[in-house]
This record gives sequence, structure tokens and C-alpha cells, in this order.
Amino acid sequence: MRLEPETEARNPALRAATELSALVGADRLRTPEGREALAADVIVEPHNADELSAIVFKCEVDGIPLAPLGGARTLCELRRTHVTLGVSLARMTRIIDYEPDDMTVTVEAGLTLGALNQTLAAHRQHLPLDPPDPPSVALGALIGAAKAGPLRLSEGAVRDLLIGVRFVGHGGRIVRAGGRVVKNVTGYDLMKVMTGSHGTLGIVIEASFKVRPMPERYTMAVLSCRDAAAAFEAAARAHDALPLIHIEVTSPGVAQNLGVAPDQFGVIAGLCGNRSEIDYQCERMRWLCGDAKCEIVQLASALRLYQRLRDFTLPVAGLSARIATLPASLAQSLQDCGAEFCAHAGCGVAELFMPGELGAEEAATLVARWRAIAIGARGHLRLLSAPPALRAGLDFFGAPSGGVLALSRRLKAAFDPSGVFNPGCFIGGI
Repeated sequence: MRLEPETEARNPALRAATELSALVGADRLRTPEGREALAADVIVEPHNADELSAIVFKCEVDGIPLAPLGGARTLCELRRTHVTLGVSLARMTRIIDYEPDDMTVTVEAGLTLGALNQTLAAHRQHLPLDPPDPPSVALGALIGAAKAGPLRLSEGAVRDLLIGVRFVGHGGRIVRAGGRVVKNVTGYDLMKVMTGSHGTLGIVIEASFKVRPMPERYTMAVLSCRDAAAAFEAAARAHDALPLIHIEVTSPGVAQNLGVAPDQFGVIAGLCGNRSEIDYQCERMRWLCGDAKCEIVQLASALRLYQRLRDFTLPVAGLSARIATLPASLAQSLQDCGAEFCAHAGCGVAELFMPGELGAEEAATLVARWRAIAIGARGHLRLLSAPPALRAGLDFFGAPSGGVLALSRRLKAAFDPSGVFNPGCFIGGI
């Protein structure tokens, strides 16, 4: 990355890039691309943990804010102003250790979930986490943003499968917690602290996970229902009666975009097992549906529908948010919100979608109303995306309770006393 002297003098980010190029080499630095340009001024790509450690030490000494990024999808939404230095781990993609018999794997954080699962598939295993577009989701971003998808019902979330972590923290120190085996009690449970911290406490460079056998067969049962109450009742019956791997209820707009239930509410149930298990579950689903239409989708068609469900996003500009409540309260909360939705019915989690153009005041009022509904149901709401012109006026996380905020600030002060790790990008402006 070549910089002109006069430009360096005017721009602190470029001065930082010049100094870092002397530290780790000019080939490690580049200009932001795509979404990265919405989140960072300069991108650095360290080759190993020692280089990243030196970068973090330099940033603390000089007061240069930095943030880890994968594809920058989450970061570009959360950051209201650019961070000076974006840290990409695209050069740190090794599989360090894989024990198929123990069903554990240790990887560098720049490896994508899709690439990891391609390797695990040779042993009929996978890491059963399914955020949108897994081939482009780096494992560090998966941990930092606590991403999950439909399989959270049966497989849990990141924190349930993460058994060890290494990260670069304050002073460039490399910290290890947990280990590479499932039964491990080494150190504090920092894996859960780092999960969902959005890079505000340090930069994850390595992770160890439990992996799972791939199911022999995958099938979907799809129902069309006249109203939301009937859809959630059908989902509850199926969830109680069968070992579903996921169960979603979708509003008519989402169902139409998925191609499953035009002008009606959709119920999409995921089934897996061997042939006889699938046959039994399908027959049971038909019985549970009664007079309602139940379509069984199998083989490649089931996988394509699952991918559309997993990757669903607004087809047009608008707001999207994630609401989490007690499962029994989710249906009423979604009705009160009055938005299109995709609900993970067995988990009490749903994505809300409000397509169309909104004014700044209208958007802020809508998000505040959604958040009040979530809090009234003893839950919470996080804004996921908004048009760039509206982001500065919207609170993505909401105000936590005083105790939670105080604890979060103490953690931030302990892990990042210099305040350089992704500042202002978490609850309470942390």
C-alpha cells in the first residue's frame, strides 16, 4: 500500500498505515473493499499471531482504534463511524488439529465455516452452525457476532459448541482459554465472554469446536395456515411430538419469498435420520396436521429450500431486527410488532422485517416500539440492519439493565483498558 507524503500528513489513518507497514510489511496492508469501506479506513492482514500481537501493541501505544472483520457484514451495520484499522484474518486459515474419532477440531479464525465443513465432510461430520451464507462467514466473525440459524433448535448456538479459544488482547498478549478436548476445565470460561462481544474485548485468532455427525437424510415438512395462531399451534404440536432439527413459522410475505405458502402463514419443519426414521416422522407430521395441507419436500429440493430459509434477507431496503422472548410469548409479541417475520418457534427467537422507505423519526419510533414489546415479554431486541442514512439515529442494541451495563463496562475496562478494540460498537456505547 503506497502512500504519498502529503496525504500521510493529512490523514491519521494513512499515517498509521505507514507506521504499520514498517512493522509488519507493506504487503500486509491494503485499502478497504466492498462492505469493509463502510467500517474501516485501512485493512491489515496479519500472517500469524505474532504479527497481530505486534499490531495490537502498536495500536495501544499510539491510540489507534482497530476492529476485527470477516466479510464486514455485521461491522458495517454496527459502526456509526469508521474504525481506523480493520483487521482481516484472511491469511490465517489453517486447520491446526482435527480428531475425527474425538469429534473435535481446532482452526484459525480466518477460515470460513463453509471451508471447514468441506474438510469435515470427508469424515461425514460437520460443525452444525448455520448463519446466512456460511461459505463467506469467517469463524472469528461467527464467534464475535454469535451468529446462528435454524439449527439452533437442535444443535445449540456457538457458545454450546465452542470448547477452546485463543485471542490477542490487551498489550498484544496472546490468551488461551479452554482446550482442544471436550472434557476440559482449564482456566476461566472465556469462550462465553468472547462469544457475542463483537471484537470489543480482543481479537479471536484460534478456536476449538465440538463437531457432529452429518445426518443420513434431510427432509422438510411444509404447512400452510390461514392465520398466525394456527401456524404457531401447528408448530408447537410438531415440536412436542417429534425430534425436529428446526421449526420455523413465517409470515405471508416471507413465505411467499421462500416459495412455500403464498398469501398464508408457513410452517417449515426440518426432519433428519435414516430412511425408516424419516418415513415415520413424515407420517406423524401428516397425522398432526389433520385437515391442513402438509407438503413433504425431500432430497435436493429440501436442501435448496433449507438454504433459502437459512439465507433469507429482505428483498428490498428496510429495517430488520432480531427479537428474543420466552417461547410461549413469541407469537403474541410478533403479532404486536406488526411486521413480516421468520420465527424459530421452538427457541423464542425471530427475525423481524419492515420493508420500504422510512423517515428517520418513523424508523426510530418503530424500533422503540418493537423494543418495548420485547421488554414487555421479558425479552430483548437487537436491530440487525438499516439503510445507511438511518443508522446514526438508531440504537442497535438497546439499553440493558443497570447491573448488566455495569458488569459489561467492568469487563471492557479489564480486557481493554486502552479502549482500542472496536470502541463504541456494543451495548451502552462500549
